[in-house]
Amino acid sequence: MIELTHLKVIAALQRHGTLTEAANSLCLSQSALSHQIRYLEKKLGMAIWEKEGRRLRLTRAGDLMLNSADKILPLLEQTEQTLKAYADGKQGILRIGVECYPCYEWLTGVISDYLQLAPDVDVDIFHQFQFSGFEGLLNRHIDMLITPDRGDHAELLFDLLFEYELVLLVADSHPLASTTWVKPDQLADECLITFPVAAERIDILTQFLWPAAVRPDNLKQIESIEIMLQLVAFSRGVCALPGWLAAKVSRQLPIKSVHLGRQGIYRKLYAAFRREDAGINYLQEFIKLSKQFSLTGDLKRLGTRP
Repeated sequence: MIELTHLKVIAALQRHGTLTEAANSLCLSQSALSHQIRYLEKKLGMAIWEKEGRRLRLTRAGDLMLNSADKILPLLEQTEQTLKAYADGKQGILRIGVECYPCYEWLTGVISDYLQLAPDVDVDIFHQFQFSGFEGLLNRHIDMLITPDRGDHAELLFDLLFEYELVLLVADSHPLASTTWVKPDQLADECLITFPVAAERIDILTQFLWPAAVRPDNLKQIESIEIMLQLVAFSRGVCALPGWLAAKVSRQLPIKSVHLGRQGIYRKLYAAFRREDAGINYLQEFIKLSKQFSLTGDLKRLGTRP
C-alpha cells in the first residue's frame, strides 16, 4: 500500500515545511504533489498532514510514516551508491561524517594517504547532519563518524584514534602569554571564541570553566578557523584548540598556547561505525591508516598523546 514515492513525499514535506518547496524538491508541480497526498490519505483512510498557517504539520500518522522514511530512504540511497561504485569497478563507498571543526585539518592528511592506498574506494565527507552525527550514522546517512564524543549506542562501535591535549591560544602580547597554565577564573572576563555549536559540546566550557562555576558572558562563535586565529593574534579574544593544531599555527602567527589547568585537559578522538560493518575491509583500513598517521605524521610532532 505504501510506496517509496510516498515516503519521499513525507520526507520532503517535513524537510521543507511548505507544499511549494516540497514539490520543487521532488521536481513536481504543486497540484501533482497535492494529488499524490490526497491519493495516499484516501488509501490510508486518515490525514497525514495539517495546515498551520502557510506551513504544514505532520499528523500522528504522518510522523509514523516519517519515522519509516528516515530509516528506509538512507538505506536505499546507500545501496544505490554502493551498487554504482561496484559498477564503476570500486570496492564500495566510504561516507565519513565529521563532528569537530579542527578535525578537518587532521582529516586532510589522512584522506590524501588513504586515496593513494585505496584507489578502488570512493570517499565522501559530510559535516552537516539533519539531527546529529550519531543519528546520521544510525540512519545510514554516513558509514563512519569522526567524533570526540563516545556515545552509548549498542549498535555502534568506537575505535580510539588518538588522545590530544586541549590548549588555550592567546596572542603573544596577551598577559596570559607569560604563563605556563591558566586557572578557570582567569578567563572569566575574556572574550572566548568558539565554533558555532551548542554550549554543551564546547570542551573548554564543559571540561574546564563550568566545573569551576565560571561562565564567561562574552562568547563569540566563529565558523572559520582562519578568522578565529586572526582574532586571537590581534588580541580580540582567546580560543581553545587541540594541541597538535595549536603547535602548527603558533609557528605561523604571533600566538602562544597555554595549558588549561596545571594538569591540562585531554580529549580523545574516535572513529564510530555500525557494529554490523566491522568486517568491511576498506573501513578498517581507514582506521588503521588514521592511527598510523597520528603516531608517525604531523600529529605526533604537534602534541598528541597516543
